[in-house]
Amino acid sequence: MMTLKAKIILCSALAGSFVGAKAQLVDESQVGSTVLSGAITESLAEQVGAGRGHVKMPLSSKYLIKRDPARAVRRGRQLFQRKFTATQGLGPRVTADSVGDITANPALGAGISDSCAGGHGRPKGAAGFGGVVTTRPDSRDAPHLFGLGLQEMIADEMTWSLRSQQAKLVEQASQTGTSVSAVLTAKGVHFGTLSVDSNGNLDTSQLEGLDADLRVKPFFAQGSSFSMRDFIVGAFKDEMGLQAYDPDLATAAAGGIVTTPSGMILDGQADSFAAPAALGPSHDQDADGVVDEVDPALVDFMEFYLLNYFKPGIGKQTARTEEGLVKMNQIGCTSCHVQNFTVDFDRRLADVETVFDPVNGKLNRLYATATTRWMMVEDGEEYPLTLPQGKSFEVENIFTDFKRHDLGDAFHERHFDGAVATQMITEPLWGVGSTAPYGHDGRSINLTEVILRHGGEAQEQADAFAALSDDEQRKVIEFLQTLILFPPDDTASNLNPGSDEGSLQDPAIHGNINLGAIFQIPDLGQLPSTLKISPGKRGPNFKWYGSGGNTYELQGSRDFKTWKEIDKMKISTGGVLQFKPNTKNGHQYYRVRHSRESK
Repeated sequence: MMTLKAKIILCSALAGSFVGAKAQLVDESQVGSTVLSGAITESLAEQVGAGRGHVKMPLSSKYLIKRDPARAVRRGRQLFQRKFTATQGLGPRVTADSVGDITANPALGAGISDSCAGGHGRPKGAAGFGGVVTTRPDSRDAPHLFGLGLQEMIADEMTWSLRSQQAKLVEQASQTGTSVSAVLTAKGVHFGTLSVDSNGNLDTSQLEGLDADLRVKPFFAQGSSFSMRDFIVGAFKDEMGLQAYDPDLATAAAGGIVTTPSGMILDGQADSFAAPAALGPSHDQDADGVVDEVDPALVDFMEFYLLNYFKPGIGKQTARTEEGLVKMNQIGCTSCHVQNFTVDFDRRLADVETVFDPVNGKLNRLYATATTRWMMVEDGEEYPLTLPQGKSFEVENIFTDFKRHDLGDAFHERHFDGAVATQMITEPLWGVGSTAPYGHDGRSINLTEVILRHGGEAQEQADAFAALSDDEQRKVIEFLQTLILFPPDDTASNLNPGSDEGSLQDPAIHGNINLGAIFQIPDLGQLPSTLKISPGKRGPNFKWYGSGGNTYELQGSRDFKTWKEIDKMKISTGGVLQFKPNTKNGHQYYRVRHSRESK
């Protein structure tokens, strides 16, 4: 397998070009050309490409995810930053008129945003934090999304471990004809006691920190979701008024089992899923006159982007910060904020380690090192499959236990109907040095105050912190402040280390995490000038697939808006397709001409 260093050398032509994305970007088809990195160069239709397709259909999401993963991540990243417009289906939120009973549907309190970065835009260009919604009377702060894929994988592996233990208990009770009990443990975290009687009836009353179905749910403050794909579709709808028909979620909601392109198994027999609001690509659920607002390919790219999204960084470590971590252990903070976990099967294609580096770092004195975690598998195609190695991975400095806890009435949360939620998921501490104010509701003004706010199950630890000397408390805070987020477009890396000469305002000088350096397929966005084909089969330079409709011979020339439309053609004869970009009525088309190939 090619090393990362060799890959960077191979892609040196790309390494000098900046291919990042900034918070909330328009695309050039909407606003015209801008300075470098000032806008997204692809239109929304171009990002959809050939739709979901399959691993042998160029420009489809499944093709890019499996053959050019870094490019697929970038496409998801651009989608995250994209400012959607009303003509693309933006709004209304939640319901057709955004009006209803908020006690029954708290999503009515979500805020309208025209981009994902509108609620997760800090630091700049990151899938960060910064949004506030009123889905609860005392508000909710949007958490950062760094390391989200790692959280999904850890929680999913914990779930299947717990369910395996349950199955063994049921079998043991059946074989012995007696009741049996066991403490359930996953990745070193205890989830209470499960009991099973001789008839297979479960007693889940002594479980701790999760529901009776044993599903570990790391997402949202109340720990209510476990699938990134599920909350992506929900956030598009509730926060932006964009309805996505997603066949994967539809299958799972109907009781089926499906594996998403990112490798997440959605098992509708073991877990419950909400069906997508849009019943199909032509269903205008919000009655805004726009259908197919979020193509399934875009959901694929977004899920894959978040699966592979960078984990938080580590700031400057000193003797004082090291002592602060030791003190956290001594007073019991890490009994719930568990520092490290192991992923047994890493579905990501790369890892990025970002640390304080005063020599190589430019802005913020941070430097990121990217390491690929993929393997190449030849399958006879022009470009090989690029698949995850599936090795284990040590996740360091995450500081969570993936359980729900009662932290006392200062953390209890009022609902609009008067109910009070008493349990919250242990929030991972990585990134906490960058994300003030604190708490799920943003009501704690600094790290000291949010620690002292702890009560209930964490009262003993809060009291122990309060009993520390002022200097010892400061050491703990100083350590927490080294758990940081970072702006990827402004962080030098081995993918673009920047330069020591020139203005730091220039991306080429301050460096960035340049995904283009590890693209596998060059110039994918360019249409070929000619395409030699056989009817519905492989041509010498390309794979051509007709996806339906009557077979016919294309006479003369015809205009197509996207590759998705081109794919609907089926050619009855071999020959040559000629492609020429063409602008008509302000839209970009491809003029396609088919001519028979002479014998």
